[in-house]
Amino acid sequence: MENSKSPKQKKKQKHLNKKRSKSSLFIKTLWLIGGLCLVCLVGSGSIFAYYASQAPEINEEALIDPIPSEILDKNGNVVARLGTKHRELIEYEDLPSQVEQAVLATEDERFYDHYGIDPIRLGKAVLANITEGYGSEGASTITQQVIKRSFLTSEKTLERKAKEAWLAIKFEQNYSKKEILEFYLNKTYYSDNIYGIETAAHYYYNKSLDELSLAQVALLAGIPQSPNNYNPYDSPEKAEERRNIVLSLMHQHNKISHEQMEKAQQVSVTKGIVDRSSEERTHLTKDKGFDAFIDHVIDQLDEQGDYNIYEEGLRIHTTLDPKAQAHVEKILDTEEVINYPNDKPFQAGITLLDTQTGAIRAIGGGRNYGSEVKRGFNFAIDNQRQPGSVIKPILVYAPAIEKNKWSTAHIIDDEPIEYEDGGEPANWDGEFKGDITIREALWDSRNIPAIKVFNETGHDYATEFAKGLGMNFNGETLYESAAIGGMTTGTSSMEIAGAYAALGNEGGYNEPYVIKKIEFRDGSSKEYSTKKNTAMDNSTAFMVTDMLKEVVKNPQATGTTAAVPGVEVAGKTGTTNYTDEYMKANDIAEGGTPDSWFAGYTTEYTAAIWTGYKDRKHPLTNNETRISQKIFSNLMEKVTNEEDNTDFNKPNDIVELDIEEGTEPAKLASDFTPDGSVTKELFFENDKPSDESNQFVPSLPVPSNLTTNYHSNDSSITLRWDYYQDEQDDRSVTFDITTSVDGNERFIGSTESEELTINNIEQGKDYTFYVQASTTGDESSKASVDFILENSDDKQDDDNQTSDDSSNQDDDNQTSGDSSNQDDDNQTSDDSSNQDDDNQTSGDSSNQDDDNQTSDDSSNQDNDNQTSDDSSNQDDDNQTSDDSSNQGDDDQTSDDSSNQGDDDQTSDDSSNQGDDDQTSDDSSNQDDNQTSNDSSNQDNDDQTSDDSSNQDDDSNQDDGN
Repeated sequence: MENSKSPKQKKKQKHLNKKRSKSSLFIKTLWLIGGLCLVCLVGSGSIFAYYASQAPEINEEALIDPIPSEILDKNGNVVARLGTKHRELIEYEDLPSQVEQAVLATEDERFYDHYGIDPIRLGKAVLANITEGYGSEGASTITQQVIKRSFLTSEKTLERKAKEAWLAIKFEQNYSKKEILEFYLNKTYYSDNIYGIETAAHYYYNKSLDELSLAQVALLAGIPQSPNNYNPYDSPEKAEERRNIVLSLMHQHNKISHEQMEKAQQVSVTKGIVDRSSEERTHLTKDKGFDAFIDHVIDQLDEQGDYNIYEEGLRIHTTLDPKAQAHVEKILDTEEVINYPNDKPFQAGITLLDTQTGAIRAIGGGRNYGSEVKRGFNFAIDNQRQPGSVIKPILVYAPAIEKNKWSTAHIIDDEPIEYEDGGEPANWDGEFKGDITIREALWDSRNIPAIKVFNETGHDYATEFAKGLGMNFNGETLYESAAIGGMTTGTSSMEIAGAYAALGNEGGYNEPYVIKKIEFRDGSSKEYSTKKNTAMDNSTAFMVTDMLKEVVKNPQATGTTAAVPGVEVAGKTGTTNYTDEYMKANDIAEGGTPDSWFAGYTTEYTAAIWTGYKDRKHPLTNNETRISQKIFSNLMEKVTNEEDNTDFNKPNDIVELDIEEGTEPAKLASDFTPDGSVTKELFFENDKPSDESNQFVPSLPVPSNLTTNYHSNDSSITLRWDYYQDEQDDRSVTFDITTSVDGNERFIGSTESEELTINNIEQGKDYTFYVQASTTGDESSKASVDFILENSDDKQDDDNQTSDDSSNQDDDNQTSGDSSNQDDDNQTSDDSSNQDDDNQTSGDSSNQDDDNQTSDDSSNQDNDNQTSDDSSNQDDDNQTSDDSSNQGDDDQTSDDSSNQGDDDQTSDDSSNQGDDDQTSDDSSNQDDNQTSNDSSNQDNDDQTSDDSSNQDDDSNQDDGN
């Protein structure tokens, strides 16, 4: 195949610029006026005239050679050139009549009857465009097609049509019909980088045009309408259908008989086609790599308009990130990242998007994509497989939160259920967890809760919601099993990535796109962008995202292998199952999995990965199901920019609260809730819980050591008590005091301190005082103490009181009159005293301290061991006593005896001495070191009395000692 021209062709080209008048100017003018009138049906004459005046000049070189198009990445760098010239030219004199008839019957049956534009065909097209929509039917003649491919763009606009019509008429005035047809046949693209019908004959059949059969000619005549779609190597079914249409048109226009048509239609389209290996197939680009991405660009260009990327000299600006694309191909085509099964045709499809815009950054069409078949099966786009649990955020939980305004703490019962039409779905582990939050149901990929949520939300609502995220169910009615990925219509990684990107884009969906701008060779350009559609509230997207983050973070979740170090990632796993019948028919072991997915996103990128085998009968092993997560983790780590790596923004109407697990409705965790029972959940601000759980809150302790201290000077009594609260219990406590007087109970008051003075105490009344600790939502049991004020003129106060010929001295509290005084521990006595840490009582009794002591007309001593009755008890230091001595470190009691403490003390008849508390009958009670005779009541400093001496800290001496 060469580009050189024969002498005959060179001679012909010398006459290309000569004007030829094949008809009278009058007739041509009539055709022009008729064409212009028809054009005015879709635009005013003045506009048409303006557009026509802007048409470019006819250039001879452009008529002969097609111009390659360029594909540029997101940075404006050329990554591929499409449409490199590769053709053999044919002259009209060498064109077989059957080829001409096939081409004209298909493309322009009135070619020899019009003058560049065909008013009749144009009228039909205008009518079709009005009734069926603009662009539904073309009216371009072969002349117009040559003009469009040589000088204009393929946009379906009035401007382009006006220029095209004007240039076509001018073109017909300068070139003959045969020359125009020759230009057309030598410029036309036939797929696989083949230009010109003669080149195509050699490429597909290894024959010249004059050697082809009718069926073969019809195939070549039909390919130009959509070269890649009608390529007999890649799409033999479509190619045969198109060939048969051409044969029908030839029969319709009386070019062949009905018998000839039927006979040719019976021939296999592949008959006579050269058997070429993938290596022999002509490639579209000079540049190696990026094939999957470039193929998608070509497909998208076909959808955008009637462009011919192979000969129109387009500059196509794309969203391609070349570094990301190169790494995707490294992942798929080498063993440097993933250790793939060596003996199996394991496959994968990868789509990488910009989360915020939907721009496609990289496409992984499969392992070794394009090495076997050019523009082959793309596992990222063409693959349609069941999604498994990767569908749950899109079809189940997002629509449920959007509709019902649930919190992430909403409870669902994970329990055995039946489908409406029978059958019992199961969870992946065969177990049921009972009541769990939707958060846990999602991160643990529970099937039963997903089905129940899908039913509660409503199938129709959920389906429409998912469609708003770009999911295409092809009209399929979704049943309960769709909630866990069981649907007839499959999906692709491209579709899943687009839906997940909306979750990371605050609920805004952008349809994934690959083309940003097209520059045409006439200097004009067209920009493309995607419109952000609000598919859900930002609050819904954030809640689902927060739950999906746990899929990756929670060590018990299913997606931990997909985690990316230092990057906030949200994502979901998905696997599918075989039916029992399919497993039995194909001898597949129990637990086999045909598909494994992982889809996830950051604020910057979204990626969806499918893995499996093209032949669904080949199940994945357990290790192979993890490959999709490994690919995701590696790819996201590679493309993530640390500077742009930010967490997802929490909306203002969402609050995060510490909730105690297992509470329904959700309750706030208390300060006492164990860390293992606290979970962070999201709520709408106007529906957040306010009640705090009290499950782990300790009961308030009862006030202890409740005592009374009567003040005779003003007939008041002071209650004092101790209160010991747990160190971790920081609740504020108040004390409520009530009293019962002769059986009639009344409320006295509340205080935050540990004492309260009560006035107007009446003599002869029987009082019981109660103290109760209380805080918000809790109260303790009551502590009580009884008090009877007898009629007596001998009561003395000044914070110290004595009764019954006894002395009672203490730093703090004292009680008297057949009443009880309760200490830190327990003390009882018959006609005795019960005293607190510093408290002392007397009345035919002894003085008792911190621990438990009892006595009946006897002495009970504390910390060390001391007892005496007409005996002596000596402790740490030296003590002497007449009749008896009782000595101890702290508290000492005696009856007709002496009680001595840490220091040296002596006494005649009886003395009670000690560092802290002392009591005596007919004795003295002294706080530090005191002695007394005939019952004196003395205070803390040095005191002396009749027949006794009281000396301070060191020595205390008695009469005769």
